[in-house]
Amino acid sequence: MAQTSSDQEAPRPQRRDRTPLPPEVMDILVPSLKVGSAAGALGLFTGAAAGIVRSNTPLLFSLASGIQWFTLGSSFYASRRIVITAWGGDSKLTPADTVKASALAGGFSGFAGGLVRGPKNIVPGVIMFTLFGAAGQMVANSMPAKDTSKPKASWLASKWSPVTPLSDEQYEKMLEEKILKFEVEIALIDDNIAALRQSASLPEPSERKS
Repeated sequence: MAQTSSDQEAPRPQRRDRTPLPPEVMDILVPSLKVGSAAGALGLFTGAAAGIVRSNTPLLFSLASGIQWFTLGSSFYASRRIVITAWGGDSKLTPADTVKASALAGGFSGFAGGLVRGPKNIVPGVIMFTLFGAAGQMVANSMPAKDTSKPKASWLASKWSPVTPLSDEQYEKMLEEKILKFEVEIALIDDNIAALRQSASLPEPSERKS
């Protein structure tokens, strides 16, 4: 018995989505490119301003500065994340380790920036950016960390605030007092209306005889 066309067709293998790079690499590469792009954009404006001040072609200054800043920003972030990941992640690093990681990243970014500017700038760039990376991380470590475990106090609780925060019980008590006050005012209005109606129903007094 002949087989049908559907029986003769072999099952097609399912296509798997393949990324060109491992996820670990993408987690470092994508943020590095974002940081480098932001630094490069800032470098474009800085280079254009420097070119205008020096009375040279602002476009060339802008492009050169943008490329240098992009190289420094992306290489610093990428190398720092690589070092931190190799050492176990942010949670396992001490403040001294973060200083070392930033110093190494600064040295690598200085090396990359020196390659862009010329071989004679490699050694000065490595030394300068190593010091910059270590000093910047030391300043960042000295800043007090924000304690997110404590709930933030509302600005209404400040003594300088014209508004006083109320609890649910206080708010309920205030509403009861206002309702009671309204009931008293309504009762007084009813009494006044009744008195006016009563006075309107009374006969007018006769005029006094002269």
